Amino acid sequence: MSNINYKVLAADWIDAWNKRDINRIMDHYADEIEFHSPTVNKRWKITDGKLTGKEKLKQHFLKGFEEAPNLHFEFIELVPEKDSVIITYKRETGQLVSDYIRLNENGKAILVNAYYHFKEH
Repeated sequence: MSNINYKVLAADWIDAWNKRDINRIMDHYADEIEFHSPTVNKRWKITDGKLTGKEKLKQHFLKGFEEAPNLHFEFIELVPEKDSVIITYKRETGQLVSDYIRLNENGKAILVNAYYHFKEH
């Protein structure tokens, strides 16, 4: 895993999202991806917020494009480890999100936990 350039990985992932390039986005995920996010619960009424498999995740992301026509991610921070990385970014709404991403030996995401930062008003 040490041969993965996490800065390049994060930059490509953010760029793919900002260009709405679903094929490039999906290239970052393994077929057996396990994805956890509050958006899964909100969008699909899946109580545990979990999607499994690349095709379900692709449908989730495509629905996200529909729901957020001005979608844009601004890179904030990268925290790399030997087989995982945390990417923090700001959405077009101002919402901060941190994605914990565990990678397989090919550098593809096999587990993602999305954390939406809480701000008191």
